[in-house]
Amino acid sequence: MFKKIAALALGFGLLAAPAVAQVDLGSGFSLTGTVTGTTDYVFRNISQTNNRPAIQGSLELSHETGFYIGTFASNVAFPNTNARQEVDAIGGFRYTFAEAFTVDLSAVYYGYPGYSEQPGQNQIAFFETVLKLKYALDPVTFVGTAAWSPDYFASSGDSWWLEAGIDVKLPIHDIVISGRVGYQWIEDNARFGAPDYFAYSVFVTVPIAYGFSAAVGFYGTDISQSQCGGLKVCDNRFIGSISFTF
Repeated sequence: MFKKIAALALGFGLLAAPAVAQVDLGSGFSLTGTVTGTTDYVFRNISQTNNRPAIQGSLELSHETGFYIGTFASNVAFPNTNARQEVDAIGGFRYTFAEAFTVDLSAVYYGYPGYSEQPGQNQIAFFETVLKLKYALDPVTFVGTAAWSPDYFASSGDSWWLEAGIDVKLPIHDIVISGRVGYQWIEDNARFGAPDYFAYSVFVTVPIAYGFSAAVGFYGTDISQSQCGGLKVCDNRFIGSISFTF
C-alpha cells in the first residue's frame, strides 16, 4: 500500500533560497529567514501536502567565509501515513567568484518528526548532497542543480536529480520570470512508487514591499496518474504563494 504514496518524493524543492535581506549579527555572521504561505507544497513538482496548502519557514545562519547552516519546516500530508510535518537540517559552503559565478555545496537531512512506519511501509527520512551553480549575467541568471542520495525516500536506493534553469529580471518592478527543467532517477522504482521522471516549471516572482513577495507558477511532470498509484499528486498544477523575508 505504501508504494502507492511513495511517489510523493520529499524535500528540498521549495526550501527558500538565501535572501538579499539579512540580519547582521556581527563577527561576520548574518541571519536570514523566510515565512511562506503556498497553495501547495511540491518537491520536484510532486505534491507533499496531497494537493493542499502549506505554511513554511526557513532560517539560515551564514558566515562571511561562505559556510552556513540552516533549517526548513513545513506541514505535509501523505495518504495512509501519520506524517504531518517535515523538518530539514542543512549545512554547506557557498562562494561567489567575480560577483557573477556562485558555487553552493550542501548536505541536507530530510526529517519527519512524529512519523512511524506501519506494516508494509518504509522509512521516509533521507539524506542528500546538493550542488548548486549560478551564473549572473544581468538581467539573466543561469542556474543548475545536481543532487545525490545514497538511499532515497522510502528506502528506494541510489538516486540522482539534475536540473537546469533560467531567471530573467524585467525592468518593471524587478519582476522575475523563471523556467526550470529537471530529471529524477531512482534505483528502486517499485519501492519509490513511480518511474524515473521529467519535471518542468514556469513561474513569476513579484516583489511587493517591506520584505514581502508573491509568486505564481505552473508545475508539471510526465508521470501519469496510473503511474502515480492512482493519486493526483503527480498531476500538472498551478501554485501561488506569498513570502516574507528578513
